[in-house]
Amino acid sequence: MAVAGQRSDRRTTREHLPFALVLLVVAVAALRIFQYHWREGAVLIGGALLLAGLLRGILPTEKAGLLAIRGKPVDVLTYAALSVLILFVALTIIGGPFGGSS
Repeated sequence: MAVAGQRSDRRTTREHLPFALVLLVVAVAALRIFQYHWREGAVLIGGALLLAGLLRGILPTEKAGLLAIRGKPVDVLTYAALSVLILFVALTIIGGPFGGSS
């Protein structure tokens, strides 16, 4: 009985690995933003969303874990659209916060 419970726990943990990978990229982005490299941080957040969309598109729903919110096409399109929007803003904005550039 305990063995079956362990298998279930491992499977649940593996299901959350894609989301954990995306969160790791977001954590690095937050670090860069806190270090006043906001443009790099914003690009990393856009990249994290792009990674989320890619993982959601590649993985079956059962293995996508917390990346699966709606149906696969809606999730992939939403992640991709948000990624493009954030990357566009990060790469085209001039001056940045407090008038400085980084």
